[in-house]
Amino acid sequence: MRPVHRPVEALRRGQEQTNSIVSSYNRNFPGRNDGSAATLSFLTSPEITTALAFAGTLAFDPVNGTLTAPDGRQFRFTPPEGEELPKAGFAKGLEGYEAPAEDGDQIRVEISPTSERLQLLEPFPRWDGQDFTDLVMLIKTRGKTTTDHISPAGPWLRFRGHLDRISDNMFLGANHAFHPEAGKGTDVLSGESGLTIAQIARRYKAKGIGSIVIGDENYGEGSSREHAAMSPRHLGVKAVMVRSFARIHETNLKKQGILPLTFADPKDYDLLEQNDRVSIMELAGLAPGKAVTVTVRKPDGRTITFKANHSLTAEQIGWFRAGSALNALK
Repeated sequence: MRPVHRPVEALRRGQEQTNSIVSSYNRNFPGRNDGSAATLSFLTSPEITTALAFAGTLAFDPVNGTLTAPDGRQFRFTPPEGEELPKAGFAKGLEGYEAPAEDGDQIRVEISPTSERLQLLEPFPRWDGQDFTDLVMLIKTRGKTTTDHISPAGPWLRFRGHLDRISDNMFLGANHAFHPEAGKGTDVLSGESGLTIAQIARRYKAKGIGSIVIGDENYGEGSSREHAAMSPRHLGVKAVMVRSFARIHETNLKKQGILPLTFADPKDYDLLEQNDRVSIMELAGLAPGKAVTVTVRKPDGRTITFKANHSLTAEQIGWFRAGSALNALK
């Protein structure tokens, strides 16, 4: 093969340092690997990826080039060898299979208490059987709100195994109808503005106050990103009410025990203001195809009542009551 050269002129554009990442799996769109849209991403075979990792530069020719070892000796890779298919055929039977323990409750998973990358996932609390009353509005997203707006990837991906840590990214890319800067808003209890949505949610959760997210059309489009549903659930969001959902995200919300609602009249989206308190009634009678009643209490004491729909099946209502699909399965 010919040497692979890094496009120098492209690296000189802009003030942000541009890096290159070489990988052997199909994740080559901007911002995926490290959160920077300026990073150049290249796809190649595992063998070439490994050789370039040793060399540390795309100018290295793995076929003809040599590397200098720490002791000063020159090193050259030999061409990789291997079988396209195993001569003895593929393994059959249960080789490598380990049956689960008869009593899984006796198994302990040891994780460092100081780890920022791994955390035991604790069950979400069950629904307490009460209506959701006086929920504060955490954010009212305006326009396009994808799962990457709700739970950005890039550098945050290293925290995928730590729900509390990765939840700090919640709604960092979302446009707030009541704040000029994406990803930020106002703590309506204290009046403090310019906080991240995660900071606000943590304050409400610490006070035992539930919150609601209001969204626009096709809320949650994009990749099936579980954290876009898990983080709001972890930080005290009880319901998400939107003009319309992207199907997969709506299902993910159901799995995590968040109540996903759509305005029966999409124009009711415009009725919600920053300091409103939202109550969702008749939850004890939640049933497939049956709308719920939403009451919005304004700061001056006025109330507005309208209907909201849901697409929960009988099984999914069981998930909601149990606190999550995992709780129901357990």
